Amino acid sequence: MILTHEGKAPRIDPSAWVAPTATVCGDVTIGKDARICHGAAVIAEGGSIVLGERCIVLENAVIRSTARHSTKVDDFCLVGPHAHLVGCTLEREVFVATGAAVFHGAVLERGSEVRVHGVVHLRSRLPAGMTVPIGWIAVGEPATVFPPDKHEEIWRQQMPLDFPKTAYGIERDGADMRAITERMSAALRGHIDDQES
Repeated sequence: MILTHEGKAPRIDPSAWVAPTATVCGDVTIGKDARICHGAAVIAEGGSIVLGERCIVLENAVIRSTARHSTKVDDFCLVGPHAHLVGCTLEREVFVATGAAVFHGAVLERGSEVRVHGVVHLRSRLPAGMTVPIGWIAVGEPATVFPPDKHEEIWRQQMPLDFPKTAYGIERDGADMRAITERMSAALRGHIDDQES
């Protein structure tokens, strides 16, 4: 389904293919020979999304932008099934595997990889060619990679990155679920008027 959101319709190169069960919404540009597979959701909410040449988005992946964070996936990138990208930048030839997540303000430099269920936290940078192993977490700029059982070390790196402020625009001491869901509900209200393009 191709949707216009807040007056902005997706721009899809004629050589690209979007599966009939995928959703592409808002200020989205899809490049030459890109493929958006079944069940994928590419949703621009305020910021733009650019998917480059031969960018492959596999089944049920989610790519989002927010008002504060646009998303760019450069040429020859592959986003695996059930992966989640929001407000981040993938340079050329990046691989994001099944179930991986890349958060707001993260940058994955050319040729880097995030393997199955890996995470790149907000405002983190993977240097060119770096790999996040299966299930591991990358945090910082440049990123340090941790196994999932190192929560305290991850938190020491992650806390100053200020997830509530970066992702939701809410100071940490006021970032309870009521404040977060009220803000998100208001922001997502704009979808009520979306129109099929």
